Amino acid sequence: MTPDLEATLKRLPDRPGVYLMKDTRGDVVYVGKAQSLRNRVRSYWQKQAPGGEIHRIRSVIDRVADVEYTMTDSVSEALLLEANLIKRFKPRFNVRLKDDKSYPYIKVTLGDDFPRVERTRKLVNDGSRYFGPYASASSVDESMNLVRRLFPFRTCTIDIHDGQRALQRPCLLYHIKRCQGPCIEAINKADYRADIEQVELFLEGRQETLVKALQREMDGSAERTDYERAATLRDKIRAIERTMESQKMAAFARTELDLVGMARQDNQAAMTLFVIRDGKLIGRDVYLLEAARDATDDEVLTSFLEQYYARATSIPREVYAPLGIGGTSELEAFLAERRGGPVHVRVPRRGEKRELMGLATRNATETLAREQARWLADQGKTLAALEELAEALQLPGPPLRIECYDISNFQGRESVGSMVVFEDGKPRSGEYRRFRIRTVEGSNDVASHQEVLRRRFRTAKAGEEGNEEARRWAMPDLVIVDGGKGQVSAAKAVLDELGLHDLPVAGLAKEREELFLPGRRDPIVLPPTSSALYLVQRLRDEAHRFAITYHRNLRDRRTVRSAFDDLPGVGPKRKRELLKVFGSIKRVREAPVEQIAAVPGIGRALAERIKATLEA
Repeated sequence: MTPDLEATLKRLPDRPGVYLMKDTRGDVVYVGKAQSLRNRVRSYWQKQAPGGEIHRIRSVIDRVADVEYTMTDSVSEALLLEANLIKRFKPRFNVRLKDDKSYPYIKVTLGDDFPRVERTRKLVNDGSRYFGPYASASSVDESMNLVRRLFPFRTCTIDIHDGQRALQRPCLLYHIKRCQGPCIEAINKADYRADIEQVELFLEGRQETLVKALQREMDGSAERTDYERAATLRDKIRAIERTMESQKMAAFARTELDLVGMARQDNQAAMTLFVIRDGKLIGRDVYLLEAARDATDDEVLTSFLEQYYARATSIPREVYAPLGIGGTSELEAFLAERRGGPVHVRVPRRGEKRELMGLATRNATETLAREQARWLADQGKTLAALEELAEALQLPGPPLRIECYDISNFQGRESVGSMVVFEDGKPRSGEYRRFRIRTVEGSNDVASHQEVLRRRFRTAKAGEEGNEEARRWAMPDLVIVDGGKGQVSAAKAVLDELGLHDLPVAGLAKEREELFLPGRRDPIVLPPTSSALYLVQRLRDEAHRFAITYHRNLRDRRTVRSAFDDLPGVGPKRKRELLKVFGSIKRVREAPVEQIAAVPGIGRALAERIKATLEA
């Protein structure tokens, strides 16, 4: 910890707020919120710090050079500011919604005498009312088309004021009854505003309230013998009722709630949001998030709810989530402040809401699988990614076969290496290989990489000499190791040692997603939207997953070993007999030799050896 950072931590206030962790380059690597900035931020540097989020970003703490903070009056304000800062800086270690651009909204320009209804991606405090956010432009288009069919309103940008005729002749929309003609004073401000209020009710999902109001207006028009107006209202009511009938979910009478389903795979998550108003499912959207592989489900879900509702314009009375989350009271206070009334975050345990949660989760799972498969299925994009990678690394041609290596260990123990293979941009799981590190003591990634590469490419040399098994190990067009300059130099040394001087090798550093080449001082930085970057990230993530899975299996196997496994001459059968008689290794140690010898299959000589081993 630098003296400046230590001084910053000492003067942190005991107040709510938001903090930004920065590295030596000044880049924001993490954004967080806190009830107490002093307690929260300092906890990251404590040895025994609880909390999944703190544990998850422990690896970044050593790179933090500075902490900036902004105090707020409440945790609710901190939540809103945190969501905006995550969207602005896109820090690597935060869970964040995948939106290269802002989500779309429907905007009603209430600041005008004759408001317009339009789509927008900007939230501006100009007196307008916003509905959303919608997950995609197609969702907005669907809603806008439906509103246009049901309600006539102006779409032009002409400056129209009450009591002033703006045009001599109306446009075509007026003649086909898609606009009431405020530009020629065919409708006054009060009547036009009443129609816009109907649009707002419809966008809120309160169709039943709207139908009742239109029914009263239709009855009034009929009593006044204004049958043409009554017929128009009748047709509008029927159209709205048909829309209501098309919404199959009608199980929650008078209910106003949002329901969120979640699915996760690798470093992505999908959230399905069901919007229910007046007992009707009026909206279904799916949102994708970038989430670190070791982030907990609690953290991913909490981050989504905070970021979504920080920009949402409609907050329901109830929000149903697939699992309980920490900080529920803080989230409820934040939502209540935005809604202007109480909001409860719950987990459905039984009944119809539980069934609907299952449907939302299945939708999220299907969407996530489709999203991940779409990139792989797009052969054109895959070839473009390989060509882009070849150009960036100055390869003679697209690397159709790529091998990626990673090392995993826990405090220097049970070190393992992994090799994953991608051909034509697709994983070849049948050719994945894993290696148990034999010659390296402690945590030494560089030496471990060298052992793995040496063993792998010696096998390739054996294949050249006629070994049938080794021939299955086809030579790659590119080798990628997880790491920076040190790992790349070590890998190059092994390849040169084995005579593979022309085999390209590169390193992918986790911190800034930079590619390193042997003998080159400066790294290669691919654009954030690059298909080649996405390809090498998938390779690195797959190698990491394969390595850590093998490492955990070995660690779990070691954990379940007992002292019985180390007894000389005791196999599985004799172990079962000893456990059946004594129940524990402690009782075996305390028992006399004669009692141990009486166990079936043991005998005097073996009993003496067992006793000597345990006493030693």
